[in-house]
Amino acid sequence: MIEHEVRVIRPGERIPRERELAWRLAEIATDGAPLDPRAMAVAIDRVIDNAGVAIAAINRAPAVSARAQALAFPDPGGATILGLPPEQRFQAAWAAWANGAAVRELDFHDSFFAQESGHPGDTIPPLIAVAQHCRLGGDDLLRGIVTAYEVQIDLAKGINLSLEKIDHVGHLGPAVAAGLSAMLRLETEAAYQAIQLAAHLSYAPRQSRKGEISSWKAHAPGHVGNVAIEAVDRAMRGETSPSPIYEGDYGLIAAMLKGDDAVYSVPLPELGEPKRGILETFTKEHSAGYHGQAVIDLALKMRPLLPDPGVVEEIVLHTKKFTHLVMGTGANDPEKMDPNSSRETLDHSAMFMFAVALEDGAWHHEASYAPERVSRSETVALWRKIRTAESDEWNDRFYGREGLEKDHGARAVVRLRDGRTVEEEIAVARAHPRGERPFGRAEYVQKFTSLAEPFVSAGERARFLAEAEGLAGRGPGELGGLTVAVDRVPLVRGRRKGIFDYRSEEPR
Repeated sequence: MIEHEVRVIRPGERIPRERELAWRLAEIATDGAPLDPRAMAVAIDRVIDNAGVAIAAINRAPAVSARAQALAFPDPGGATILGLPPEQRFQAAWAAWANGAAVRELDFHDSFFAQESGHPGDTIPPLIAVAQHCRLGGDDLLRGIVTAYEVQIDLAKGINLSLEKIDHVGHLGPAVAAGLSAMLRLETEAAYQAIQLAAHLSYAPRQSRKGEISSWKAHAPGHVGNVAIEAVDRAMRGETSPSPIYEGDYGLIAAMLKGDDAVYSVPLPELGEPKRGILETFTKEHSAGYHGQAVIDLALKMRPLLPDPGVVEEIVLHTKKFTHLVMGTGANDPEKMDPNSSRETLDHSAMFMFAVALEDGAWHHEASYAPERVSRSETVALWRKIRTAESDEWNDRFYGREGLEKDHGARAVVRLRDGRTVEEEIAVARAHPRGERPFGRAEYVQKFTSLAEPFVSAGERARFLAEAEGLAGRGPGELGGLTVAVDRVPLVRGRRKGIFDYRSEEPR
């Protein structure tokens, strides 16, 4: 790995292209480096993981809405949409939009944390859509996935977006563009232009994860994937993009990040070095924001110590700054304590998650969020006795470490009505690579099976798993089966019409 320094240039200054971050990312995307076998295996794990969480969300409102939009754009030579039979095809950008929303809706797939966080699995839906549309093979798709992961992770290691109130999808756009460029074997010039435009159009304020969190949280990755597909298509046609997008005196760093005096250092692989960033990522066992994974597991761990939550006087979760400010009482979001809040808000409330997991001794992606479950009077009473506290110790255990060595957890101090205290801590979630139950292929298959079973027959599940696990051996044009058809329940149709539902022959 090398450290690539990024700074804002002075007005009128020019720097050689090879010193621009976007050019270096384009070189990485187009260097033809050999594929690391472990990285390929994890990429297949993530394809399986994405499919399971998407099918579990397939009839939820954001997925239904996105699918309804995509259905208006059939294309016999296009891409598949999760839930529909593989022979039904649609325009690739719209398939990516629909599948991206389904994957993201339950907040249930992979994560990564460094200077910035993110969900690199969001890169996979647009890559699959384009691979199907362009009749690519399995190794092409795997090359695209490991490249997209590498770029998103390297950017997250070097450039903190959340500190400047920018959403982490700002790194997703250039990552998808890089993955598509690698998959399509583009020249470096075209990849450079595509990465710049995708970055330019992907930056958005982080309000999407603050206050009353809306359904846009599910749609944002699909939108960025759609943007990246169009950016690559445009670059392939010889069009140019804003340049230099990161270093320019009106570029992203100057206008939206730390400003004119900022200097960032982005770690990048050497040209020709296999891309292994995907090995630093980890998935979720529970449907909730990642900082809630260890919180839920901590509550489950403490349940035998607190068989009657009614005797609790107060619970303080001592944790790192990020959890305190994003999911805890440090956010100062009253919505995080409100049983009438949206599901998107509740899955970003550490207090809610700890209360429900402690009471139930379990966590479920639907039952734990059911309105009748959330609004129980005893749950609300316990919920409002919980607060978070930023801890120097936990800050050191998270911010003072790199990659998989970071501790994401918390220490719970529970004060009982009789004055006694009960304390317990957990460093990382059970499913984390350092956790009690780190996920491997068997766990990914188990997760997919349990999530898909209510919707998908055993035969269809087995067919998809065979397609996914044999991905490396698929030849050109053989990726059409890399989808899951729902065949046990009807797919919900949108209840309201949108623009795309109208046709010229249908009067308004």
